[in-house]
Amino acid sequence: DDPERGVVDIYTPTLRLPFAGHPCVGTAWLLDVPELVTPAGVVGARLDGEFSWIEALPEWVPPRTLRQYAKAAEVDALPVPAPGEWIYAWAWEDESAGRVRARAFPGRNDGIDEDEATGAAALLLTAQLGRALNITQGRGSQILTAPQPYGWVEIGGRVLLEGPERQPGISR
Repeated sequence: DDPERGVVDIYTPTLRLPFAGHPCVGTAWLLDVPELVTPAGVVGARLDGEFSWIEALPEWVPPRTLRQYAKAAEVDALPVPAPGEWIYAWAWEDESAGRVRARAFPGRNDGIDEDEATGAAALLLTAQLGRALNITQGRGSQILTAPQPYGWVEIGGRVLLEGPERQPGISR
């Protein structure tokens, strides 16, 4: 809405979200601004080498069910559940290293059965576990997280601009 100030609105095909981590990570990379202004609050933003980072509060995240499984293979084998409940399925790949395998099922019945990367759910999981995580989600998205002071959580990842929607004048 206002790229100079980082004012953003985030939409799925059927609703407006007050905050979503993955779109904020990408927008922070694209705009290269120190903060993004979302309906939920002001999100800190920074670029660090190949990673784009944001900082947000767990209470900004719309409700999700975090469902832990015993093994990563169980998460990989899950079928897409029936619409209704927003489920973040996860399992430790290596608990001592903070490595997690996750899949996200929004349950909105809007044509998006599974999210490739879900920073908001990763933020909730990080807040719940109280530790830094390296999450592999979907077909291979990497989401890095770390708890910060005063309840904030930092979320980061690599961003690649591609596809026919690429805007003229913007390079990789």
